[in-house]
Amino acid sequence: MALQEVCRWSTGSDRHGIYILQRAFIVSEPGWVRPGLETAVSRQLKIEVPLICGAMYPCSNPELVAAVSEAGGIGIIQPLSLVYVHGHEFRQGLATIRRLTDKPVGMNVVVEKSSKVYEERMRGYVDSALEDGIRFFVTSLGNPRWVVEKVHQVGGLVYHDVTERKWAEKGLDAGADGLIAVNDRAGGHAGPKGSMRLLDELGDLGVPLVCAGGVGDEGEFERALRAGYAAVQMGTRFIATPECRASDDYKSAIVKAEAEDIVLTERLTGVPVSVIRTPYIERVGTTAGPVARWLLRGRKTKHWMRMIYSLQALWSLKRSSVRSFSYRDYLQAGKSVAGVRAIEPVATIVERFAAAVVRGVSD
Repeated sequence: MALQEVCRWSTGSDRHGIYILQRAFIVSEPGWVRPGLETAVSRQLKIEVPLICGAMYPCSNPELVAAVSEAGGIGIIQPLSLVYVHGHEFRQGLATIRRLTDKPVGMNVVVEKSSKVYEERMRGYVDSALEDGIRFFVTSLGNPRWVVEKVHQVGGLVYHDVTERKWAEKGLDAGADGLIAVNDRAGGHAGPKGSMRLLDELGDLGVPLVCAGGVGDEGEFERALRAGYAAVQMGTRFIATPECRASDDYKSAIVKAEAEDIVLTERLTGVPVSVIRTPYIERVGTTAGPVARWLLRGRKTKHWMRMIYSLQALWSLKRSSVRSFSYRDYLQAGKSVAGVRAIEPVATIVERFAAAVVRGVSD
């Protein structure tokens, strides 16, 4: 083993106090060098590169999750993707990931309460994950309090997906330790605001902020960190990798797409979701029908309508991701497609992103 100096950095912080650069040393095998980068997120999660592979239904297969963690970032397990799409019993799926990496991984918990059966199953998944040593959780679409209470009992951390300040404050009131700031360039359920506006809006809340959306190349990664984000969460970029089990047609569509090819549709889940524009989407439109919109507005009916949409989306997205593309398929992606130009191994992507930050600091 050798102690190697990677780069000389000066210590400092931005106005949010979360972008900290210092002289970095790593312990490495001869010939193995990884740039060191320290932020609030990398310190909390004990990772080398402040880069999160966001949970993706249906694209978060065990090999992808493990590859990102093994490369120095952190992969996030999506339980329904693990079980329903990729065919693993939950605990066996966790064991598969652990055989591929011994580095930290996280898990996504969607806390929306449209189905009691779903909620009970998700509580069981959280308990199993904690028993297996997972200590980082990302919550979304609801109040994360019950997740926070379980995770904090064992010294873990919970970050919460937010799209604006009011949801951030609710998440922090529930005990969240950090915030995933989902902007208007994200894949999946995108927010309404840009990344810099979100940074300004959330920057005084005193917790680490993660930029989610619009980062598809190393330049965007470096700019997000320099602006004051403590990490970046990516999904779309990691679909276009050999480790992801999405179909070749799906990956090729991401490589070929530009930012203007991404549209928001309500017809998949009842709320706007970012997808690649196709002739089918152009024909059927992107808004929910009048009856569906009326039911989604109702205080008592909105949960039932969301459950119906969710069941429909589970099947549709699973089918679209694993088979050759057909006319009616939906392909989720964010505007970061503009920075994706090739299908590349996860380790290549993570190393290039980290190296770009080191070069930028040392220049």
